[in-house]
Parts: sequence; C-alpha cells; structure tokens
Amino acid sequence: MSKMKKRMIYLLRHAETLLERSEKIFLGGRSNPPLSPAGIRQAKALASALSGRELEAIYCSDLRRSRQTAAIIAQKHGLKPRVCTALREIGLGEWEGLAFTEVQNRYPREFRERGEKIVTYRPPGGESFADLAQRVLPAFQRIVAETRGNIAIVGHAGVNRVIICHVQQLDLKQLFGIRQEYGHVTVIEQNNNLFRIDKEGL
Repeated sequence: MSKMKKRMIYLLRHAETLLERSEKIFLGGRSNPPLSPAGIRQAKALASALSGRELEAIYCSDLRRSRQTAAIIAQKHGLKPRVCTALREIGLGEWEGLAFTEVQNRYPREFRERGEKIVTYRPPGGESFADLAQRVLPAFQRIVAETRGNIAIVGHAGVNRVIICHVQQLDLKQLFGIRQEYGHVTVIEQNNNLFRIDKEGL
C-alpha cells in the first residue's frame, strides 16, 4: 500500500445550540437541541472559513446540533455529511439537561465524586469519559483509515477532548484543560501514522 501524503483533519465542535435556560447545563448525548440563530451564523462562518480547503468528507454525530453544523459546512463543498453515531456526546444519564447548580444540590456526593474521578465516574445512568473513549477512538481510527484526503469531523466537547488527548498522548485526566467553546476548530496534521496538533482555529 502506498504511503499516505500529509493531510489535515479539521476537528470542530458544533456551533451554538438553542437552549431554554441561560445557565450552564449538562448537555450530553440524550439532549438534542437545534442550533440557535447565532449558531447558524456561526456555522456559516465556519463554512466560509473552510471553503478554501479541499475536503474529501465531513463526518458528524447523529445529534441535531452536530448534523446541522456539518450540513451547513458540507453544502459549501458539495458533500453530504457522513453520520457516525459513535461520535455522539457523552451520556450524562439523570444529569442530562440539568444546571450545574441543580446537580450540586441534588447529587452533592456524586458531583464531588465525579470531580475526584473525572475519567472513571459515571453519572447515574450515564457514561464515564473512559467509556466515551472506548466508543469514540475506534470510530476516529476507522474514519482516518477509510479516507485519504483532508476531512472535517463535527463533534462535541467531550468527544473532541477525547480525540485530542489521544492525538497528544495525554492522560484523560487532562481533558478539561482543552479548549472547546462552540464552533472551536482544532487542526490535526496527519503524516502517515504520525498525528500532531497543527493549530487551534482557522
């Protein structure tokens, strides 16, 4: 098999979502809000920023916020997003959709335990970040294996942090030190089997 030439993987977090509450909430794999009007503008700005890059494929999760962002970007490239359910955001179980303050008040022991065991703790009915990595990383490796050119992956904050930890060979304990605001882009350079973070942003 011939060697792969250098290529770029654009790892994006979906654009801003339409939420009914203004305070910070646990937004996981069971929540499925659409993009907000600001998020649609954000996705269009991402599409324009990526329009000069040649893309072979665009991948997204099955959640609406990821699919919408990917569809807006894909349209500029004449592509159809490839939906990968394994890229869905971490499952947060009973904490899904609750404000951080609510969880602190209703589940004080569990909230504290999650902070102490961020990699292995599962919220009631949910996933741990170790679980998430076991789901996401094989999907990432499959996506990389089945493509040759530049690609975009429209993921989620937890999903992208797991991928970036993997690329940088970081312990998952360090994942919350990785930036992932709405619409954030991390550019990963792949050169054969070597991956490195090229830059943050476009």
